[in-house]
Amino acid sequence: MNNKILEILEYQRLKHMAVPFLASAAGQEELEQLVPQTDLKTVQTMVEETTDAADINRIVGPIPVPALANIRPQLKRLRVQASLNGTELAQIAKVLQTTLAMNNFFDRLRDDQIDLRRLYQVVEQLVTIPEVTKRLLKSVDEDGRVKDEASSKLHGLRQLIATTETEIRQALEKYTRGREAKYLSDTIITMRNDRYVIPVEAHYRSRFGGVVHDQSASGQTLYIEPQNVVEINNRLRQAQIEERQEVRRVLAELSALIAPYRKEIANNERLLGHLDFVNAKARLATKMHATLPVINDDGLINLRQARHPLIDPQRVVPNDIQLGDQYRTIVITGPNTGGKTITLKTLGLIQLMGQSGFFIPANEGSQITIFDNVFADIGDEQSLEQNLSTFSGHMENVKRILEQITERSLVLLDELGAGTDPKEGAALAMAILNQIQQVGSEVVITTHYPELKVYGFERPQTINASMEFDVDTFQPTYRLMLGVPGQSNGIAIAQRLGLASTVINDAQSLVKDDSQKLNAMIGELVEQRKQARENQERLAKLVAENQQKATDLEQKLNRFNEQRDDLYEKARMQANHQVADAKRKADRIIHHLRQMEVQRGTQIKENELIDAQGQLNALHRDPRLKRNKVLQRAKQKHNLKIGDAVKVKSYGQVGTLIAKRGKHQWEVQLGILKMAIDERDLEKVSSKVLAQAEKEQVVKPKRVRTVQTRRTSARLDLRGQRYEPAMANLSSFIDHALLNNLPSVTIIHGKGTGAIRKGTQEYLRSNPRVKSFEYASPSNGGDGATIVYFE
Repeated sequence: MNNKILEILEYQRLKHMAVPFLASAAGQEELEQLVPQTDLKTVQTMVEETTDAADINRIVGPIPVPALANIRPQLKRLRVQASLNGTELAQIAKVLQTTLAMNNFFDRLRDDQIDLRRLYQVVEQLVTIPEVTKRLLKSVDEDGRVKDEASSKLHGLRQLIATTETEIRQALEKYTRGREAKYLSDTIITMRNDRYVIPVEAHYRSRFGGVVHDQSASGQTLYIEPQNVVEINNRLRQAQIEERQEVRRVLAELSALIAPYRKEIANNERLLGHLDFVNAKARLATKMHATLPVINDDGLINLRQARHPLIDPQRVVPNDIQLGDQYRTIVITGPNTGGKTITLKTLGLIQLMGQSGFFIPANEGSQITIFDNVFADIGDEQSLEQNLSTFSGHMENVKRILEQITERSLVLLDELGAGTDPKEGAALAMAILNQIQQVGSEVVITTHYPELKVYGFERPQTINASMEFDVDTFQPTYRLMLGVPGQSNGIAIAQRLGLASTVINDAQSLVKDDSQKLNAMIGELVEQRKQARENQERLAKLVAENQQKATDLEQKLNRFNEQRDDLYEKARMQANHQVADAKRKADRIIHHLRQMEVQRGTQIKENELIDAQGQLNALHRDPRLKRNKVLQRAKQKHNLKIGDAVKVKSYGQVGTLIAKRGKHQWEVQLGILKMAIDERDLEKVSSKVLAQAEKEQVVKPKRVRTVQTRRTSARLDLRGQRYEPAMANLSSFIDHALLNNLPSVTIIHGKGTGAIRKGTQEYLRSNPRVKSFEYASPSNGGDGATIVYFE
């Protein structure tokens, strides 16, 4: 991509908009080096990475890349076996720490089953060095200070230094707080030449002995190290020297430790910078309400409500721009200050954004293509140094453009042919367009020449366009109208501004009749286009309202059908109860008949009794109802809602519905227990039943005898499961273990990334029935399993 187009379209300003969202030096460097790409696969990869980052931003927030310094100079020094200082090691440690954090972040995304297109592959290239990272973090803090824990010797020396300093201060405080304080110019303890001293009035110098390290500017105060602290100060200095030597030794040791991993660390820095970079592009897209472009390699551009990204969103006027399908050349005409140049820049800059992997400021579904180059001649090219007029400057640019374009290029030309005789300029502009069309490039130009309006009508794959102008207010609306050439409004504007009528009439008489007719025709087209757009907007509003009404009606119909099916199901159940009651009565009658047969000796045929009983049984459920699809759907919907009192049939306990967990599961509060119960195991009861059950528990507490509804094992294996299903299985397992009065259970969660292990322990801490828990013994799984003890 040529550098001139990047300058003309202010591509650097666009990139600068992403700078506030960057945290790492590597990300900033990647942004600085970013240029539009011309390979379809490369562009698609860049856009997919931005899409991944946008999805992550929407679901869990921005990718957490902290501020990371440029560590390449440090890594180069390690190559020559140099020893790094604490700050440099801290910067490398932060890169390694961020590498671990980034792996954990994307592991959680995998556990949550968040699909990404590219970034998982990027993260897989990160190389974690846990032992080195742990050693660095243990030895150096974020500010580069070597910690006491870096070595046992350093820890001992710093303890000695602290003890010695305390001893010195205690010795000197005898002077600042005792009888000798009156001989001091100030009762403070200070430092001179890295030794503790006290300020003594000069004429009392002999009372203290020791060493004079400094004096005040007036000479009235001497900074003296008393004789009784000289030896202690010597010990302090020796300990400080040994401490510095130990710090240098530790820094050299840490430098040697990370030196073999220079390439891995450098690659980690680059990958973290890349994640920071794509995250910045995604956050910029959110800020400017940009959307994912549809990319093709067929030369098709279809921008829906495109906006210039560098103009205030509150002021910019969006436009639809199509190119490359039915026409490959657009000729935009119309008055000055109407927005023609901004339209050219909007098209060009959005195309560069898409080819750089950015989302574009246009509506969903907008298409861009892949150009091998974008050329533009926009603005005043007058040059005093080269002795070029405006016309000559433009022609120099056009000459270079014609020498470089291909059939896969986009050309943007502003005021083509301007700056010379209108007839010659128009002829030259048409010749230039002919040359561009022969090559096959796509081109958009702006012009004032009426001859080019005719050219736009006559040439194949060429269309006229204009910027809309409000004839009532004589103000531009900045709307692009494809298919309508621009109207010259110079005389009308002059009349509106109050120019003398004689001058206006004279000017109109000098304009050719053809031009007046053309302007009148264009005016009618503009008015018709305006009315068509207003009608389209009104129809679109009506369609949206009708769609909303249709959606509301459909929702009401669905609710009606659900209520009808529910009533039907209740009626069927009531009928079944009645039939069941009739069946019981019939059974009693048959039994009575059997007794009569025995008593009277009258024989009743067995097959008659069986037939009669079978007919009654058939009344219990109509086979047609069993196969009815409406009833099958109704079975799956229970008229349950949060707060209902229910009976858990398998436990015989009454509780309250707290929340719906899934399609067919509810969370039920049973006393102090919360359990996930299938709705088929629930029976809705009245609030009185619930109140009675609670009253009985309070008045007469008794031990609830639980019935084991499933074979409860004392061991649960969560290995290989996703995070959310694993936590649901854990909750259900603990509930069943408590109901079956198990004293302890074992949870096997494995080691892995630690996400399930952490989630297990967080759940156990939050469960009031868990007395304690601990890792299993090494022979039983170690920290890959947790043993739980209940109250």
